[in-house]
Amino acid sequence: MEKGEAGTTARIGFLALEAEGQIGTLKLDRGGKLNAMTAEFWKSLRDAIDWFENETSVSVVVITSGDPKAFSAGGDVGDFLKLQTRDEMESYQRDAMAAFSRVEQCELIMIAAVNGIAFGGGCELALACDFVIASEDATFAMPEAALGLVPGFGAIRAPELIGRQMTKLMITTADPIDAARAYEIGLVQRRAPADHLLDEAFALANRIATRSPNALRVCKRMVNRSIDAADLEYSVKEITRLQASEDRAIGVAAFLAREGPVFTGR
Repeated sequence: MEKGEAGTTARIGFLALEAEGQIGTLKLDRGGKLNAMTAEFWKSLRDAIDWFENETSVSVVVITSGDPKAFSAGGDVGDFLKLQTRDEMESYQRDAMAAFSRVEQCELIMIAAVNGIAFGGGCELALACDFVIASEDATFAMPEAALGLVPGFGAIRAPELIGRQMTKLMITTADPIDAARAYEIGLVQRRAPADHLLDEAFALANRIATRSPNALRVCKRMVNRSIDAADLEYSVKEITRLQASEDRAIGVAAFLAREGPVFTGR
């Protein structure tokens, strides 16, 4: 971790952090990789929230991207190939679920300022935040089924936000939706022109930051009180089973070869 002279900046993995008064910025900044999420990302994300909570006085954090093309393309598919054993696969899923849960359950208000593509884990990260502001060029998708997988966090959290049928439609078709459609279904709360995205996000953050930190914490806890640890455990077990399946291997191989997968159901 590298801290700035005034203790207001840090870098953890490919996350660039900044704190100024009550407002924090968490920038996904993996240059040239569309902010694809590696195994190390999950711990980095949790550590970043720890930094904001323990080393700063912020009450609101804006999550944004340093890549104009993408908020995040989701999990790094090449990283999946490093997972050889079922234990490694389960550990990866637990890390990912713990990271999304940390965003969702932390005492900070988390605002996702989404530009470009938010696919897979990128879409799930947006779902974990308290609010989502999207640029007009943003697109969202949960395309894991094309790899023989399911979005572990998205499958259990999205139904509360966008409904069961829409969640199943997004997962089973893997089709992307644009910012306008995401706004219609409730995945996005506000939209903005691409060149005003951060202005809108920080305007909202500054307004929220004027409220009592105690009230913000209680609000978040009360609204999120339905979170069930059993759901998270169920997700970890099911996604681990898919990770170890023949279909997952077929899906990843086809993705890397830029071909259509022919799944066997095994």
